[in-house]
Amino acid sequence: MYYEYKPFRKSSYNRLNAVNYAIKYALTSNPAYSYLPITNGTSGDCTNFVSQCLKAGGALMSRNPPHMWWYNNNAWSVSWAVAHSLYWYLKTNNSIYNSSPKGLEITDLDKLELGDVVFYENFKSIIFHCAIITSFITVNGIREPLISQHSYPQLNSTYKKKYAYKRVHFLKISI
Repeated sequence: MYYEYKPFRKSSYNRLNAVNYAIKYALTSNPAYSYLPITNGTSGDCTNFVSQCLKAGGALMSRNPPHMWWYNNNAWSVSWAVAHSLYWYLKTNNSIYNSSPKGLEITDLDKLELGDVVFYENFKSIIFHCAIITSFITVNGIREPLISQHSYPQLNSTYKKKYAYKRVHFLKISI
């Protein structure tokens, strides 16, 4: 049996397309997608929005178990719409050679780029919110990402939230 060697390839993630989409739809929703409102103080449209941005950046949807990430009219996978699931989907895909989106967790803010994703973990160790990096600023000589998001629509806001969270996770996105 013959196996073709496939060397690691450079990411085909189009960060500019992802960011342009995020900027266009940060303060409003794209009518081509369902809007997922906040219900009983939880959930919301944040992950649906980030998934749309990833797709706009060239990420291909996947319906192959166990790595499913897809949207179709008024139906979607859990990883498309739930922050905790998208976080683990992206991290798990990082070790798989396919065209689905991948996320490598990093701690050095200087390595972040436009189109990377920020996840927020609560005090129960659950990822409850996510946003996409759409700009950068320098504060006291330190480069910090600005994010755009849904659930509470924001465009180019600081990634530091006023509400309580335990930890921020930064994922470098590739395809």
